[in-house]
Formats: sequence, structure tokens, C-alpha cells
Amino acid sequence: MTTTAPAPDALWRSRHRVICALGVTQILSWGTTYYLLAVLAKPIAAATGWGYGWVIGGLSLGLLASGLVSIRVGRLIDDRGGRPVLAASSVLIAVGLAALAMAPSLPVYLLAWLVLGTGMGAGLYDAAFSTLGRLYGARGRSAITSLTLWGGFASSVCWPLSAFLVDSVGWRGACLIYAAVQIAVCLPLHLFAIPAEAPRERFVPADEPASPRPRAAPPRTRLVVLLSAIITTMGIVAVTWSVHLIAFLEAQGITVAAAVTLGALVGPAQVGARVIEMLGRGRHHPIWTATAAVLLVATGITLLWVVFPIPALALVAYGAGSGIFSIARGTLPLALFGPDGYARLMGRLATPTLIAQAIAPSATALLLETAGASVTLGTLVALATLNILAVMVLWVLARPRSAGATT
Repeated sequence: MTTTAPAPDALWRSRHRVICALGVTQILSWGTTYYLLAVLAKPIAAATGWGYGWVIGGLSLGLLASGLVSIRVGRLIDDRGGRPVLAASSVLIAVGLAALAMAPSLPVYLLAWLVLGTGMGAGLYDAAFSTLGRLYGARGRSAITSLTLWGGFASSVCWPLSAFLVDSVGWRGACLIYAAVQIAVCLPLHLFAIPAEAPRERFVPADEPASPRPRAAPPRTRLVVLLSAIITTMGIVAVTWSVHLIAFLEAQGITVAAAVTLGALVGPAQVGARVIEMLGRGRHHPIWTATAAVLLVATGITLLWVVFPIPALALVAYGAGSGIFSIARGTLPLALFGPDGYARLMGRLATPTLIAQAIAPSATALLLETAGASVTLGTLVALATLNILAVMVLWVLARPRSAGATT
């Protein structure tokens, strides 16, 4: 049976239920996939004898699988709505986690990550943003912003929980419990809290030939490529920072305990910046959010690179920029190109980013070993600076589209 979606006003009034449901599932999905190995990697390596690099490599395989399915996920959400895709993600993540728990060998462990990665592609931010964009159209900006506020608590909630579970039932037991959580909590929320939507058919009437785009408007392809480059570069910087931050701090003479304490500042800075953005209530165009994000990220990395005497300031600046870039990543495409085809576009934008994030940790680890922390940080500074220039170009190209805020 096909359920007719509620009228737009009624649908908009139910947004708080949808955002809360997605907020809970995003916390649990991020915490049981992307953030899983932050706590479980060493226990897995110690218990199985598999190399630590191979254990971490599972996440890289997962990100690669996520990137490869993202375009298809975007098309499915655009055509059918987000509810079936998000529900499928809960099942895939649960199956992947159960396979991890029962993996008798390294090859099976890595195959399990391919399943997990497919679930990540169908259930993390890009799929959730696409769902909100299809549900609410141009009004989806505030919903996306609110959802990122929930997502900022994923590591804060799941890292301590993972540590408790590993101590209590071991890493395999932790994976099985997380698989059960996906089926018992996330799947029902996706099925019953996300509105069903009627399938959307796409066609071009035969008697209405496509009209050429006005010469004054910037070509869509050029904007998409530029936006993709900005998001991909930020993704490379973010995953490198996340994986190697402790090593960067240790290289500056900071103890491991102090480095971990400093690293904990990033999460609150992300959430705090998102709260400030949300308080703006969409009065400014998302390109301003993207600009602030790339400037803050570049500032944070540069301060760490030059060994600023107050490293906490560097981490807070980076965290704030990273936090609001998550918002810009979802709202800027919606503002530039509109809601039509938004889910497909998000899938296209996610593919190169996730593939780059799959490769970046190993590549930067090699750079860190051969050239040292200073050169690696300097490379990140260069990438962050290039991103500032890319956003400046985006300002020029998108000027006809950037007047006014998207509400």
C-alpha cells in the first residue's frame, strides 16, 4: 500500500517528532559505526591477534563502501522517501555488527565492515539530510540544523557506553548488544516516526523541450564540482584530525592524558557552535556558515601547527568550525539548488568525500611516519587554506543565488 504524505503544513508541524527520532538514531548509528573503533580497536587487536592497522582498516573499508552506495541511496530517497532507506540502514548496521561479533577470522571481520559501510551510507548524515530535504523542501534548513545538534552527542554518549560494555561483556558482546539496539530502537523509530511519502516519478513532457539555462546563471555543474571539492577537502582534514590528533599533541610534548583531555574539548565546541547557528534562525544564507566554518578550521589547525602556547584555543576553534560545517554541508546545497533532486545531489556529493576519507587515514599515517607531525599539520593547513579560497570562488559563482536566507 502507498500512504499519501500529509499536507505540507501538517507535515511541518510534526517535524519535532521526526527530528527527535532521527536525532536518537543518528547518535546510535554514528556511535556504533564511525566511532566504534575509537574504543574497540585495541581490545579487538589484543583479543584476536589481528594487526591493529588491519583492525582500523575495517573502518576504511566501511567508508569506501559507504561512498560507493551513496549515489544509489540519494536516488532511492529522492524517488521513494527516506523511511524505507533509513529502516534498511538499521537492518544492515545490525547485520554488520552481528557479523563483527561472530567473525572467526580477519577476512570475515573485513567483510562485516563492508556490510556496516553500506548501512552507514544509507543511514548517517547524508541520508538523514536527504530525508529532511525531501520531507520539508526549502523549509528543511532549520530541521537539518537541529539534527546536527543531536548528532554532536554521538561520541559523548557512545564512547563511555562502549568502554563500559567492553569491560562488562567484551568487544564481541558489545557488538551484539549494539546490533540488538539497532533492531529494537533504531528500526522502529525509522519505521513509525518518519512519515511515508508517495513515490515520485520524474519525466519531461514531450511537448515541453528543455529550455537552455540563461547565460547569466552560473552552470550547475561548475557549482556542484566546486561544492564537492570543498566538502571532500573538509572531509580529508576532519578524518585526519580525528585519527591523528593525539599524535600531533604528543609530538609537541603533551602527555597522552593531557592530549585526551584536550581532545575532549572538540565535541562541546562543535555543539556550542551549532547552538549559536541554530539561534540565528536561518536569517543568513548558508554560504556565511560555510565561510565561518572553513575560517575557523583553518585557524585551529594553524594555531596547532605554529605551537600556539594555548593549544585548547586551537582545538576549540577547530571544533567550532567542524561543528557548523556539518550544518553547511546539508543546508548549502539546498539553498543553492533548491529541494528538487536534493537527495540525489547529496548522494553525489557524499561519494568522493567518503572515498577520500577511506584513503586519508592511511596516507596521512605514512606522511606522519616519514615526515613528522609538523609537515603533516602543515599539509592540513595548506588544504584548509585552499578551502578558504574555494569558498571565496563559490561566493562569486553563487552570487545570483545567494541573496536572502533559506527558511
